Amino acid sequence: MVNRSKLITDDFRKHKIIYFMAVPVLLYYIIFHYIPIYGVVIAFKDFSPMRGVLGSSWVGFEHFQDFINGIYFWRLIRNTLLISLYSIVFGFPAPILLALMLNELRQKFFKRVVQSVSYVPHFISLMIVCGMMLEFTTLNGIVNDIVSFFGGERIAFMQDPNWFRTIFVSSGIWQEVGWGSIIYLAALSGINPQLYEAAKVDGAGRIRRIWSITIPGILPTIIIMLILRIGNVMEVGFEKIILLYNGSIYETADVIGTYVYRRGILEMDFSFSAAVGLFNSVINFMLLILANWLSRRSSGSSLW
Repeated sequence: MVNRSKLITDDFRKHKIIYFMAVPVLLYYIIFHYIPIYGVVIAFKDFSPMRGVLGSSWVGFEHFQDFINGIYFWRLIRNTLLISLYSIVFGFPAPILLALMLNELRQKFFKRVVQSVSYVPHFISLMIVCGMMLEFTTLNGIVNDIVSFFGGERIAFMQDPNWFRTIFVSSGIWQEVGWGSIIYLAALSGINPQLYEAAKVDGAGRIRRIWSITIPGILPTIIIMLILRIGNVMEVGFEKIILLYNGSIYETADVIGTYVYRRGILEMDFSFSAAVGLFNSVINFMLLILANWLSRRSSGSSLW
C-alpha cells in the first residue's frame, strides 16, 4: 500500500521552491478572505461598534426577513439579474468571437496591432472609463453629436433609466473584450495543427474548420469560464454603478451591491448590510454548484 505521507514529503522535497512561492498567496487568502468570515456573524446580531461582535445581542434572521419583505427587494433582484444576464448574453461571447477572428488572421503585424489596441481599455482606470461614459453621453457629447448628425434628437442618456443597462454592458464589453480573449487564444494555441491540415485535405472550408475543430477544441475552456461567470451572477460591479448612476435612474441602476453600500457605509447599518451580503453570497454559491452539476452531467467538463 502506498504511503501517502511519504508521497507528500517526497513531492515537497522535489518541488519545495514552488511550495515556498505559494506561501504568500495562501497567506493572502487566509488573512484577507478566510479570517474575516468570522465577521459574518453580525448578520445575525444587532451589531454595535461600542459593544463589539461578541457583546452585541442576537436577532436571528430578523435582518434577512426585513430585506426580503422590504420595498426594494424585487427591484434589486430584477436589476441585478437583468444586468448580469445581459452581460452574459452579450459580453461573454465577445472575447470568444474576438479570439476566433484573431486566430484566423495571417498577417502577424496586423494581428499584434489589433491585440494591443483591444487590450488597452482594460488598463484604463475605472474612474476614467466612467468619466468618459458620462462625458460622451451628455446632451453635448460625442454620442449625441453622432445621433444629431443622422437626424435624431439629442437624448439625456444618463438621466433616462431605459438607457443605463445598455451603457453599462456595452462599456464593459469595450473595456474587457480584448483582455478576456487572452485565455481563449491560449486555448487555441493548444489545438493540434495537424487537425486543420487533415480537414483541408478532406475539403473542409474555413467556417467548417472553425465549427468542427476550433470550437470543440476550446469548448472545455468556454464551459469553465461560463461556470465561473454564472457563479458571480449576483455580483454586479457596484463601483462602476456608483460612479455612473444618479437618483433619476435608480429604477434600473440600483443593484444589491449599491444597496449594501448605502445601508452599510452611508447609513452605518452594519448588521443589515452584512445580512444582505451573506444572502447574495449564498445565492451565488448555489448557482455555482448548479452550473457545475449541469455542466458535468451534459458535457463532462466541470470545475470539480
